[in-house]
Amino acid sequence: MTSLIDSTKDRILAAAEELFAHTGVARTSLRAITALARVNLAAVNYHFGSKEGLVEEVYRRRLEPLNRARLENLDRLEKRARKPTLEEVLEAFMSPVSQIARDPAQGGPTVMRLLGQSHTEAEESFKSWFVGEYRQVLERYHSALCRLLPEVPPEDVRWRMQFLVGALSYPVAEGHLVELASGESAVNDDVSQLIERLLPFVAAGFRVVPEQNKTRRRAPRRRSTANRKRQE
Repeated sequence: MTSLIDSTKDRILAAAEELFAHTGVARTSLRAITALARVNLAAVNYHFGSKEGLVEEVYRRRLEPLNRARLENLDRLEKRARKPTLEEVLEAFMSPVSQIARDPAQGGPTVMRLLGQSHTEAEESFKSWFVGEYRQVLERYHSALCRLLPEVPPEDVRWRMQFLVGALSYPVAEGHLVELASGESAVNDDVSQLIERLLPFVAAGFRVVPEQNKTRRRAPRRRSTANRKRQE
């Protein structure tokens, strides 16, 4: 009996994940999910309570191991004696993706498309839940990156983290577009190689000091009128 229940729940999760990844949460109906999973609506309500409950479980089962790996990587860097480099911190954030993309048991490229879709979902309740799942990871990495980039404003670091997530998700999920554009074989079968190519690109972007900060740094300090008169 238990195995039958687990099998039904797993089929629903797998069907929902595939449909959410390709068409988004808002455009996927429960009818489409139940048809693909070969179950009735009562099974969805029994296991998840509602579509919202199903959405959260689909994302949670993929986000939790991804976020846990990212935090463990950062913990290891921060506990050692030597200060980590920018590249090491960025790689700690990116490398768990290669494990997911290579492993069908963890969702493979479908999960990357799923995470990519999450950034376009319009429902505020979903956005709030999603940000909550990511908050601890983003805050930890934001603090680590700010310590390494003291001349870059914290707000700019946050924006660049957003760019990093997009730059990382897109080529893993949509590598076939690279093939169409270049005629070369994409590297979906070796995501670690993709990350090696991406790492210097994003590191260079993080290091750029905003022009206004450069101006403030170069501008000489002006002496006050009182000081000038005293010197005269």
